[in-house]
Amino acid sequence: MQISNNDNVLSFPPLLPLDNAAKIYPAAKGRRSPSMFRLSMELTEEINRKVLELALGRALKRMPSFCQHLKRGFFWYHLEHRQDIPPISDDIRNPCVYLNEKKNMGFQLRVSCYKKRISVDYFHVLTDGTGGMVFLKTLVAEYISIRYAIIIPRGNGILDCSEAPQKAEYEDSFFRYAKPMGISRLEKPAYHIKGKREEYGIINITTGIIPLDEIRAKATEYDATINEFLSAVLIQAIYCIQQKENVPFRRKQPVKVCIPINLRRHFPSSTLRNFTSYVNLGIVPTLGSYTLEEIITIIKHGMALEANKKMLTAKFSSNVKSEKNTFLKLAPLYLKDPIMKMYYIMNGDRYNSATLSNLGLVSLPDEMTKYIERVGFMLGAGLNPVSCGCVSFQNKLCFNISRTIKEPFVEKKFFTMLSGMGIHITLESNQR
Repeated sequence: MQISNNDNVLSFPPLLPLDNAAKIYPAAKGRRSPSMFRLSMELTEEINRKVLELALGRALKRMPSFCQHLKRGFFWYHLEHRQDIPPISDDIRNPCVYLNEKKNMGFQLRVSCYKKRISVDYFHVLTDGTGGMVFLKTLVAEYISIRYAIIIPRGNGILDCSEAPQKAEYEDSFFRYAKPMGISRLEKPAYHIKGKREEYGIINITTGIIPLDEIRAKATEYDATINEFLSAVLIQAIYCIQQKENVPFRRKQPVKVCIPINLRRHFPSSTLRNFTSYVNLGIVPTLGSYTLEEIITIIKHGMALEANKKMLTAKFSSNVKSEKNTFLKLAPLYLKDPIMKMYYIMNGDRYNSATLSNLGLVSLPDEMTKYIERVGFMLGAGLNPVSCGCVSFQNKLCFNISRTIKEPFVEKKFFTMLSGMGIHITLESNQR
């Protein structure tokens, strides 16, 4: 299907440099480290594929930064805008796996449907979770508008597909807000869970559906936000697993969770591309055992210390400074690729035991809400075999744990701990 040629499309640049955060992903990409994430919405009725294809064409015309092919240049990778749209595929049992560009016609996102669910898998060169959610909300709003002949109010992350793309939506906000400063990115390597690796293409997903009011009430008991509470429970679960290790050295490694930070909350930006930083927070087992209350305190103070505007600016300014380095700029891509891949291996997942990304509560207009049953968010697991993503809609918090090892160590301990606190959980899995 072709996107019609009009001013909306022609105003968009045919070639787009990768944003600062995206530059690492093509070099680091591999079958064991696909750098993918998924967002999905489950509707009240089975999906009409023809209507979804029409809605997808309109959404991509409004947000052309998602309608891209990844191309190699002499110095850097770049994105090339396309006039056609990606195919809508049947959903797969193992989401967030390596993106087969040939089957996907070169596009860097994969749109699929299954029964009542619309899913979009994104390669991180395009966007982060916030930008991906804007795309999904707009796509589903357009789908509902067409199928049911109703008007969905626009705003709050739902874009008007009759409007032209805005330049601010595809800017590199890292460059806009970077300052001539920086901080060291060196940390102590974190404990990693060991297990028997699954075969390529298999990713185990366990979903816990939790009443939002229950998890909020429990977090309030600990004087914590939902994100602080869940991060602390995850750290404690991994710590319990660690203490059963036979190798003494591994029992002493720090247990840390990587918590992504949406920089749009600190800097005025409407970019739909990557604009996220992170903090690695956790405990040091050599200092002794930790109660859940102690871990929550560490998370709260760590967020106050590291997730403030000044520290976040210094962190991403270091990355921008590296990109501006004369040697790196002038080095051909065939030299950059192995260096950046090694950098990712040495600095990516090495400093955390797991990732926990929480997109928070998804807000939709009433006209749209009555057609939506559930919203989902999951991360692909990479070099680190465990990743967690959660998102809330109405009174449902969906917590997804992705793993690329056979043993379900983390999900068993994590959900057992929550259940032991009196929280009701409905569990689902993509594995039989």
